[in-house]
Amino acid sequence: MIIANYIAYILTIIGGLNWGLVGIFNFDLVNFICMGRNAGSIIIYILIMLSAIWLIISPIISRGMLDLGCQYKKAHDEKSKE
Repeated sequence: MIIANYIAYILTIIGGLNWGLVGIFNFDLVNFICMGRNAGSIIIYILIMLSAIWLIISPIISRGMLDLGCQYKKAHDEKSKE
């Protein structure tokens, strides 16, 4: 689950940066990389959408915290077991 969270986090950051480029400079990086709107760009947009949905659902599944393998969560879990 930690790997899925990292992948979703990175894809969501890429999506946010792309929207920032579209908003500020009217430059769509995904369409530029895929050389226009084609199946490749649609797949990238779908993956970014699914990663955003995953980042919404993941904290609900893991009791309110996004698990990225940090020490705080491990310490919190150990403290709650006591």
